Amino acid sequence: MRANCSSSSACPVNSSEEELPVGPEVQGNLEVVFTVVSSVMMGLLMFSLGCSVDFRKLWAHIKRPWGIAVGLLCQFGLMPLTAYLLAISFSLKPAQAIAVLVMGCCPGGTISNIFTFWVDGDMDLSITMTTCSTVAALGMMPLCLYLYTFSWNLEQNLTIPYQNIGITLVCLTIPVAFGIYVNYRWPKQSKIILKIGAIVGGVLLLVVAVAGVVLAKGSWNSDITLLTISFIFPLIGHVAGFLLALLTHQSWQRCRTISLETGAQNIQMCVTMLQLSFTAKQLVQMLSFPLAYGLFQLLDGFLIVAAYKMYKKRLKNEHRKRDTGCAEGCHKKKSSSPKETGAFLELNEEVAITPGPSVAVDLHTALEPSSHITSCT
Repeated sequence: MRANCSSSSACPVNSSEEELPVGPEVQGNLEVVFTVVSSVMMGLLMFSLGCSVDFRKLWAHIKRPWGIAVGLLCQFGLMPLTAYLLAISFSLKPAQAIAVLVMGCCPGGTISNIFTFWVDGDMDLSITMTTCSTVAALGMMPLCLYLYTFSWNLEQNLTIPYQNIGITLVCLTIPVAFGIYVNYRWPKQSKIILKIGAIVGGVLLLVVAVAGVVLAKGSWNSDITLLTISFIFPLIGHVAGFLLALLTHQSWQRCRTISLETGAQNIQMCVTMLQLSFTAKQLVQMLSFPLAYGLFQLLDGFLIVAAYKMYKKRLKNEHRKRDTGCAEGCHKKKSSSPKETGAFLELNEEVAITPGPSVAVDLHTALEPSSHITSCT
């Protein structure tokens, strides 16, 4: 498909004529790092997270794909539109605008699955959404790029990485299938694998982030505008995904899941697409955005997980205090009112012996004086 910014005035990203300064060439082993390490990370994560998937629940999501439909709407509706609006609002240069738009059109990344697990989200929905968005990317990525770049009169050919999408699907489905099988045959062992996988996944995420920064240091530039967009873009995705899920009456668990799936994009696919479509000189102006986006989406994910853990801990403490106070209150009431307790037991015996149509009314009437006793049980 055609995708290039020429000198046409119809292209909103051509508001700035001057080009970015060209830095040193991107190191050749950058692609190796993102391909090999990300593939290993994906395989390990999806196998371990597959151990948390119940096939019956997974099939239920496929039979009634309301959550999947909302997730796909966020992925290929909200994210490309957000990328387009950001490119126009910040008057980005051609190379920068294309990088932002390609990122917005990419499917969901595997990173969302590990964050979903850490916030007690719907793992069955998360894995299904990641797989479905990757399959849908075969058609939705070219369509979205064509629609949003049509008015820009672009000449540069954008190459859709169909081979990379296929590899991603294989790395998703095969490990997940093995994980589901392990969970079905050995449920106890699958819990251990899941815990180990969550820890290993977190370590691998940090390794990919550090390796990306070190090996791609030649591709960074000091453009504050691009860094600002890479910071707010994933945040907008998380918030928009959560609000849309909330408006469609999804459960809180699904809202958290869809939110994380929306803001977390497949960075490797974006980098691969840019590398296949542009020269090394052009990549110097482009690669800083997906790399910065990847770092900020990691940071956002860890902050969301930390906030959720703090909220969960606070709720547990409140429930513990409430249960402790209730138990003490019940103990005092029972010890100080033996007659009321005896009357309650006698009433139960009478109801069990002589049931009738007025039992429910008599029972409700008899329980009114002692409602303060039974409220804590």
